[in-house]
Amino acid sequence: MIKSCDIFRITELGQTYVYGIQCLTQVRLVDNPYFTPQKDLIQIMIDMEDNIFKDNSTGYMDYKDYYATLGINKSSSADEIKKAFRKLAVKYHPDRNPDDKPAEERFKEISEAYEVLSDPEKRKKYDQFGQYWKQAGQSTWPGGGANVDMGNFDFSQYGNFEEFINELLGKFSTPGGGRTGNYGYGNQGTGYSGYSGGYGNQTPAPNREATLKLTFSEAFRGVQKRLNLGNEIIDVRIPAGAKNGSRIRVKGKGGNSPYSQNRGDLYLNVELTPHNFFAFEDDNLVCEVPISPDEAVLGSTIDVPTPDGMVTVKVPPGIRSGQCLRLRGKGWVNQKKGRGDQLVKIIIDTPQHITDTERNYYEKIRDSRSYQPRQHLQTISL
Repeated sequence: MIKSCDIFRITELGQTYVYGIQCLTQVRLVDNPYFTPQKDLIQIMIDMEDNIFKDNSTGYMDYKDYYATLGINKSSSADEIKKAFRKLAVKYHPDRNPDDKPAEERFKEISEAYEVLSDPEKRKKYDQFGQYWKQAGQSTWPGGGANVDMGNFDFSQYGNFEEFINELLGKFSTPGGGRTGNYGYGNQGTGYSGYSGGYGNQTPAPNREATLKLTFSEAFRGVQKRLNLGNEIIDVRIPAGAKNGSRIRVKGKGGNSPYSQNRGDLYLNVELTPHNFFAFEDDNLVCEVPISPDEAVLGSTIDVPTPDGMVTVKVPPGIRSGQCLRLRGKGWVNQKKGRGDQLVKIIIDTPQHITDTERNYYEKIRDSRSYQPRQHLQTISL
């Protein structure tokens, strides 16, 4: 929930346009001819509309999800952020990926994300203002004009500052980037008779949120879910690949606007039930598979569960406990990048109970064994 907002800044073609508001007042006050801040605000938006909506060079919509870039969530600690960055930095560092442009770009992305999220002040702004975080904190209009003070506005209908600004900008722009009506000022009645952009009946409808619990199978394959929202029941299609902490937007299923028939959006926060075999590592799935000592020494062929069913895997002779075998394309679903991999971590399982026959064989192996695992310890001294 927004507690306060600052004027934000848009830089275009080398010029700085300060364009925004501290707070947007309740819609009914727009009919008050004595309430000049709204009038000033609307006039400024009209005057600058061509600069803002008809040119994408401002980069305002070039929003980057820094948490997704590092593979973490918004609740991650500073240590977790640092750990995630180091892991990715090692993987994509240019020294390890010479002449690899995608890796170079990825390294730049994770470096940019870490630069913001590792700084407490920058992270605080990023969390509060979303894609407008760089513009947050400006406090005056161009040319030293008066500040707009509308501190009584109720922001509880907005999830964050970004939703508020997007909703505000949408009031003055059509999908093609033009105006939605006649914005000339009239001099009749209350002073806004010439303004027909629909401001009075386009009050932002409130969004709402709900928790969506999914099983591993439902999240992996995608599922149609019927949700009881209290005042209505809706059917929602969940795409394959949702992860714990994912946020799914369902358009037009939020709260109702008190001034129109518009509805806000519904945001579903995914809560994934942990699996008893698979764990996540980015888009990869990790599992542990036990093998016997003789399989570790001699090698073996074993069956391993995957999300697609059992597959046969060849274990090479001499494998060590903790080594991983990679099953390409058997990991989690990523709608943009495709399937990740499945990493099979081998665990050598020492038997706790053996038969007399097995004991005799182990004793023979011990007596005839040429391998001395601790021989190197003889050379260690203080």
